[in-house]
Amino acid sequence: MTTSVLHKPSIRQAGLDDGEACVSAHKATLQERYQQLYIAVEQSPAATSITDVQGRIEFVNQRFIDVTGYAREELLGRTPAMIQSGETPHEVYRDLWQTLKAGRVWKGELLNRRKNGELYWEAEIITPIRNDRGEVVNFVAIKEDITERKRQENELKLLATAFDTGQATLITDAEMRIERANRAFTEITGYQSAEVVGKTPKIFKSGRHGPDFYARLWDEVLTTGHWQGEIWNRNKFGDIYPLWQSITAVRDDKGEIRNFVAVFHNIAERKRMEKELERQATLDHLTGAYNRRAFDTAMRQAIYQAERDDESFSLLLFDIDHFKAVNDHHGHDTGDAILKQLADLVSRSLRSTDLLARWGGEEFTILLPDTRLRGAATFAERLRGQVAETRFHGLAITISMGITEYRLGDDMDGMLVRADAALYRAKEAGRNTVMLTEGVES
Repeated sequence: MTTSVLHKPSIRQAGLDDGEACVSAHKATLQERYQQLYIAVEQSPAATSITDVQGRIEFVNQRFIDVTGYAREELLGRTPAMIQSGETPHEVYRDLWQTLKAGRVWKGELLNRRKNGELYWEAEIITPIRNDRGEVVNFVAIKEDITERKRQENELKLLATAFDTGQATLITDAEMRIERANRAFTEITGYQSAEVVGKTPKIFKSGRHGPDFYARLWDEVLTTGHWQGEIWNRNKFGDIYPLWQSITAVRDDKGEIRNFVAVFHNIAERKRMEKELERQATLDHLTGAYNRRAFDTAMRQAIYQAERDDESFSLLLFDIDHFKAVNDHHGHDTGDAILKQLADLVSRSLRSTDLLARWGGEEFTILLPDTRLRGAATFAERLRGQVAETRFHGLAITISMGITEYRLGDDMDGMLVRADAALYRAKEAGRNTVMLTEGVES
């Protein structure tokens, strides 16, 4: 009878098999962990590269490839010099290598170039990797593309420069409390930024604008988001001055107002020049008296006030007797000099409310507000005598004058016709004479 025997392994054989199993399991665990580490680095949102101590690239992850635009095979075995822009100062790279060779971590920003030629900024941390003996065997670079951040930083710097060096600018919150003011603001208003922060622009009100003005202003800002126009403000020292100002409402993503920005400049000099140009436009270029255009405006205003206030005024029309003979015998330069001297003499005889205008040629008009006919006649006779007693450019001249007074319902043309008729009678009466509308000789 045959007996089957189950053979048991020896103790030594069993020990060998168990050891091999443990090694195999350990290798499998390491392989699994390595694979996990590789996947983590490969999928990391930070561009990562590993180089040898000479800087030759041994590994790059997918993010590095995406950022640079190079394929992995184009990068491996090369140095990071292939992505250098040539615009980063050499001092930066010198510091980088000195730091790494000393075994220290280097941190900094580099301007690099993608494969397509586009420049981009990276913030980098490069770490030396040591072996068991403490020798540096690799460098690991972790890179972050900061191109957008740098763009925003540059934009903010530009805006800050514009804010500090541009027109006067004031920024408030949605409640109109002042948050910031620039240097130009201080130069115009006299207020330092710290003096106005937390306050409202009401401190600049001049009192020249009523509630309706501000109501229209803010209605336009809130409706359209913007207003611009002329406004009068008061500075720190109490002076009132004109500004050209724009106000803009700044809204957030939800459409809610976050800030108001006011930009303005002082237009006092422009206003002064405009006033001077306006004044010059109303003057006769030869005599300095008002011109006919200014006279027409003043005459209509005088009639309006007379109707409104139930007051009267007088109009004088005069010219130089035989002025054509003066020009013919002594020349037009002499005639011009006489006209200027005569206008100066008459101007010195007038009140601040009176108005002298050159009507044309040697003919002049005078408006005498709040003056009745007889008072105007007294003035005219005195003026006629002064002219007759004065030498003009060495010559004796005389004037003839016609006077009329405003009557209810008068218009400008009607008064001029009456004054001209009175002047004609003065000429007919022998000149150097004053005649009133009613035909009474002074």
